[in-house]
Amino acid sequence: MPIRIPGDLPALDVLNSENIFVMNEQRAVSQDIRPLEVGILNLMPNKIETEVQLLRLLSNTPLQINIDLIRIDNTSHKNTPQEHMEAFYHLFDDVESKKYDGLIVTGAPLAKLQYEDVKYWEKICVVMDWARTHVQSTLFLCWAAHAAIYHFFGINRKLNEDKLFGVYAHQVNHANDELVRGFDSSICAPHSRYGEIPVDDYLSIDGLRVMAESPETGAYLVASEDRRMVFITGHPEYDADTLDLEYKRDINAGIDIDVPNNYYENNDPSLPPIVNWRAHGTLLFTNWLNYYVYQQTPYDLSKLNGGVNS
Repeated sequence: MPIRIPGDLPALDVLNSENIFVMNEQRAVSQDIRPLEVGILNLMPNKIETEVQLLRLLSNTPLQINIDLIRIDNTSHKNTPQEHMEAFYHLFDDVESKKYDGLIVTGAPLAKLQYEDVKYWEKICVVMDWARTHVQSTLFLCWAAHAAIYHFFGINRKLNEDKLFGVYAHQVNHANDELVRGFDSSICAPHSRYGEIPVDDYLSIDGLRVMAESPETGAYLVASEDRRMVFITGHPEYDADTLDLEYKRDINAGIDIDVPNNYYENNDPSLPPIVNWRAHGTLLFTNWLNYYVYQQTPYDLSKLNGGVNS
């Protein structure tokens, strides 16, 4: 089944060219089923690129999904046209009264900033608290994952001098949990971050389980036992060339950065990347939508209440 997005969203052409089933609003209203309501709070600077990456992953399910693209405020974005923001994004204040089956909060290129120094930190905290009572299951990506752990549980990340940068293998735990159903015992995922929270810190929090981890990256996938929150410290949504573009951008800017680990053939940036994370990335989002969202959410969203630690 398709995802439902506005008919003139630029991502539509890309997804159609990849033979991904998307549905415009006119066709969707003729179907007599309740679609899932999923919000994407997009904190990335190149919002169009991130939209395509996430919509691609959300499309591979037998569910119809209504997507709301959400932004914190009216701030202009140099990497995304203002007309795109005005045409396709809702201000959080305008959807605050709505309830959602699922919410995705993306990462953000905030590098080594302390949380309280982030200009929209207070608003992010408002959104995270709001999600506890207005969203069935929230998926936090990369920076947002660490931010949510800090906000909800008071555990701060350690900021390393060197960036964790590359593609890493992770051991899968709790193989019987539906979130990792169908996973191999070892899965790969890209990472690009300075922050780190030790696995033992996650395990010290009642109700959290580390679903995938590695010695190099620490915890990659963490979920609450009640399925209301999922924390992903890497980037399963990344395209084949995302790390390549980031590496070359930093090199051109004169930043001293190592070649992404386990990414290029023979670790040679002149050779093509090795793409070995897409299958599990797609399966992760499919499992989240099916088992943590669709199987748990009430048919009548007005009956959704409560949340983690509520």
